[in-house]
Amino acid sequence: MRDIIFKSIFFFGALFICILFLPSLLMPKKVVLFGGKLLGYWSSICLKAFYSTKIVIKGKENIIINTNFFIACSHQSMFETFYLQTVFNSPIFILKRELLNIPIFGWYLRKIDSISISRNKVTKDNLNFIEKIKLIMEKTKRPIIIFPQATRVAPNEIVPFKKGVGRIYKELNIKCQPVAIDSGKVWPKSGDMKPNKTITISILKPINTGIEEKEFVNLLEKEIYYELGLSN
Repeated sequence: MRDIIFKSIFFFGALFICILFLPSLLMPKKVVLFGGKLLGYWSSICLKAFYSTKIVIKGKENIIINTNFFIACSHQSMFETFYLQTVFNSPIFILKRELLNIPIFGWYLRKIDSISISRNKVTKDNLNFIEKIKLIMEKTKRPIIIFPQATRVAPNEIVPFKKGVGRIYKELNIKCQPVAIDSGKVWPKSGDMKPNKTITISILKPINTGIEEKEFVNLLEKEIYYELGLSN
């Protein structure tokens, strides 16, 4: 019952924020981005209120500054898609195209320069998405964020990282900010929510440019799973 109440209040609150910020779609982008940060804070408020969840951020000193970079983050729950907007400078999400078609929510995603791809399809947009990323990053000076596992996974599940993260690293030729989040032990993809636990957001040391593409993917995968306490 608590899970039902939590999800109802969380999503009702998120919808309220989206409706409240509807006029911002006609305003400067920074207003919409502020609304995104509110959604991040709202997710943490709900988790703390309903499940006494603690949120710990490790490695803030590792955050890349004064240069372009991209974030590669583990993905166990919906939590990181909201909360990371409060940790980094409103990152640009790479997401599946279908999300742009959701009423209201999709409008916001378009407004904040989200980059869409069609899964398991060869499309013109997919082929040109590196150029799209370059243009948007140059225009906004914000980092992009990608979830190399491509979907939410269970806390103890090891999924090989997709090759796309290696292509981004190679083609953009910028530093990567690895992030490991164990949010699935509180807010799993399926099953009951877990109370009285801690979500740890680990911001790992940057991976510099100059590594061969396949070697980079292997290194990224190894470092993130190691931080999550998993061996690969």
